[in-house]
Amino acid sequence: MTHYYSRRDFLRNTGLSALGIHLAMGLPSFASSDVTPKNRKQRLIFVFSPNGVIPDHFWPDTVGADFQLKRILEPLAPFQDQTITMKGVCNLIRGDGDGHMRGIGCLLTGIELFPGDIQGGSDTPAGWSMGISVDQYLKNQLQANPATQTRFGSLEFGVMVPERADTWTRLSYGGPNQPMAPIDDPYQMFDKLYGQQKNREMLASVLDGLQDDYKRLSTMISSEDRAMLEEHLEMTRQLEKDLQVELSAGKRDGAESGDSVGHAVPTLPANVEEQNDNMPLLTKMQIDLLVNSFAADFARVGTFQITNSVGQPRMKWLGIDEGHHTLSHEPDSNEESYEKLIKINTWYCEQVAYLAKRLAETPEPGADGSMLDNTTIVWTNELGKGNSHTRHNIPFVMIGGGLGWKTGMAYDYKKVPHNRLLMSFCDAMGHPVESFGNPDFCSEGILTGLA
Repeated sequence: MTHYYSRRDFLRNTGLSALGIHLAMGLPSFASSDVTPKNRKQRLIFVFSPNGVIPDHFWPDTVGADFQLKRILEPLAPFQDQTITMKGVCNLIRGDGDGHMRGIGCLLTGIELFPGDIQGGSDTPAGWSMGISVDQYLKNQLQANPATQTRFGSLEFGVMVPERADTWTRLSYGGPNQPMAPIDDPYQMFDKLYGQQKNREMLASVLDGLQDDYKRLSTMISSEDRAMLEEHLEMTRQLEKDLQVELSAGKRDGAESGDSVGHAVPTLPANVEEQNDNMPLLTKMQIDLLVNSFAADFARVGTFQITNSVGQPRMKWLGIDEGHHTLSHEPDSNEESYEKLIKINTWYCEQVAYLAKRLAETPEPGADGSMLDNTTIVWTNELGKGNSHTRHNIPFVMIGGGLGWKTGMAYDYKKVPHNRLLMSFCDAMGHPVESFGNPDFCSEGILTGLA
């Protein structure tokens, strides 16, 4: 739930008073946030959904440019010429933890889990990942360059991620033993993204009230104190003037560019609770916030984690009452469960397609084309197939032109370590590495034939 302060609370929390208003001149919220448009912004968004896929209804039958989208991937039909399917990429990381734990914990890190006391479905417990994830590595590289610095560097979105912190619920890592918790409450994410602007509007209102306070106080003090007060009053007038210019510019930009561009602060529906049946709306809210935040250049790297490894939503809006993870363990011969799993995976694909649509309909700020032209969505999963718990043929589907790879292609790499794909992400983003994660799986370098 979003919380707003009263004028009194705001004054107390910011330390502003009739004789201390000059402190506001040093507030970081008044620093310039303008970002010079670049000819080529590159953005990368990792989207996670759990419990594997149904391979026969997921992977194209042929490779190359003439592939046909199978049933689960049909929602991506409007973006087929901007899509890459990449079969044959395998998470070969071994060690502690069960398949789901190593599936998500090693997915973006490419390295083993530490020994630990989190007991999984196997006999071997495990802890957190031993290394940084590729999203956070790229975030650090981008933030180290003033030309690509953004306000947040990266943003970690979630939907219906359990409150518990364990290896099944964390996709992103800031380093060894440093899991990154996604924000799965849209209102909390809104406050993270736009609370500064709300504070700015509150401060403008506060300054209006302080002008009257100054006038009353001036009749009660000495001429020497009045001179000091006049100095503070002049600072207040200038601060208010600067604020009005900044707020007016923000509103004007939003009005001129439209809601789809995302410069205007978005409006969220009120009082949407984090519960199973609200999952479709929560997902849409988070996607809209994600697109808005990237359009405003708050970040150029992000993760969007829909539930978690062994995720158990009950997709009643699809007519499915069983939990997803429970269904994923059913044998292929169970035709009813098989069909439900196809519907579930298709729904996840629809969310990816909605993200692609929002990016495609959003003009690239300061440049030609759409944001999708400079953004790559990477949709992935901790397993290749749920009932076998295989981590071979991990789903990797890319949409968009952010990496500069040739799109409209289906590949089959025939069992290559996914570390090589992580290295390829780094290379395409302009920050090549000699290895990523466990170096034993990196000796053959990046994947070839993509550019």
